[in-house]
Amino acid sequence: MTAKINHIAIVVEDIDKALTVYRDALGLPLQAVHDEPDEAVRVAYMPTPAGEVELIQPTTDDSGVAKYLAKRGEGLHHVCLEVESIEESLARMQAQGLEILGQPRTNKRGDKYVFVHPKSAHGVLIELYEKA
Repeated sequence: MTAKINHIAIVVEDIDKALTVYRDALGLPLQAVHDEPDEAVRVAYMPTPAGEVELIQPTTDDSGVAKYLAKRGEGLHHVCLEVESIEESLARMQAQGLEILGQPRTNKRGDKYVFVHPKSAHGVLIELYEKA
């Protein structure tokens, strides 16, 4: 399994306030801000040469991201690793006993993604991501 960092997601209460740090103070370029209704989040995309930084803000009070924010506060939400084949990566990870959260899903761009439970990955939520 060859993987590279696709993005690092940071959960925030307010994207506009967070942009004063990541865009204005750190100088990361803001590519776009989009609502992702399937995940009940608003996302700010900031590309870097090594992968993106994504700020994620929940748009409902009952989503998984909202629950995470309420329990843990703002900060690192997940690390996304881009893989060549989600199916092959999942087979390897499941053979090692890692807990996968659901089945792979497909976003609007046709990219596949799935999450690995943090208790299987030393406290880090990992997203596996396969570009279309």
